[in-house]
Amino acid sequence: MMKKANAVRKKNRNDNCAYLMILPAYFVFTVFILVPIGVVIYYSVTNFNLYSPPEFVGMKNYLNLFKDADFLVSVKNTLLYTLGTLFPQLFLGLMLAVMLYRKSKLIPIFRTAFYLPNVMSMVCMSMVWLWIYDPTFGLLNSLLKVFGLSAKQWLQDPKLAMFCVILMSIWKSCGYSMVIFLSGLTSIPDSLYEAASLDRAGSLHKFLHITWPLLRPTTFFLLVTGIVNSFSVFEQINIMTAGGPLNKTTTIVHQIYRRGFLEFKMGYASALSVMLLLFSVLITVLVFRFGSGGQDVDVS
Repeated sequence: MMKKANAVRKKNRNDNCAYLMILPAYFVFTVFILVPIGVVIYYSVTNFNLYSPPEFVGMKNYLNLFKDADFLVSVKNTLLYTLGTLFPQLFLGLMLAVMLYRKSKLIPIFRTAFYLPNVMSMVCMSMVWLWIYDPTFGLLNSLLKVFGLSAKQWLQDPKLAMFCVILMSIWKSCGYSMVIFLSGLTSIPDSLYEAASLDRAGSLHKFLHITWPLLRPTTFFLLVTGIVNSFSVFEQINIMTAGGPLNKTTTIVHQIYRRGFLEFKMGYASALSVMLLLFSVLITVLVFRFGSGGQDVDVS
């Protein structure tokens, strides 16, 4: 009986120590995430505008959202940006990881070169690509002139602006996908490839039946994080196009910035933020539901 009581006290003491160790993390999470979310939800049902005390308006802000043409365009543009960046980024990252997953003196140099843009700040990269897309002195138009082609207004053309932003984002982020895929490749046993070689399987067969199935959890992780990051895109939009031309590149976060910090409609901007949160949660849940959490691995 005494041994059982001592075991219980020891377990309780260990549990208390564990709770004490994770308390700072829970404190930070509560103060900087849960509390701000609660405040934003509160402001979303008010007419808060920084100049007067907030007054309760109920669901008025949310109803106005679906009458707001700019918001509807921003949702469309955000989805277009997400689809345009996510899948090419994953594909290029996977191809780079497969090509650079080998032993050679030059491989670390190539890995560093492809990953380097991801280390740089988005503001810095946006300024570099502003120069590349410059209609007068930009590198891209200079190359076009060499081949006898006419220069283009890359970021000023409504048909090209979003494509240009997407291209820049893919270039910056594919190195991150490459590194994550490389870490996934290291977890695949070499014995599987050796067994496939004994069966005279080619490189394509190995990739389709060994590499790709065993990288599904890694792909799922990149898919979920990529969706969340794409829905929160802002820096390159604000710096390169400011949402233009003709709102062709405005996104949900850019609309939140405009309404909250330029028009000072904090209540309306809070409603936009809540809708963005709901969109992100909904799509993430759908990905988890239909993606089986990335655990549907079948090697055959």
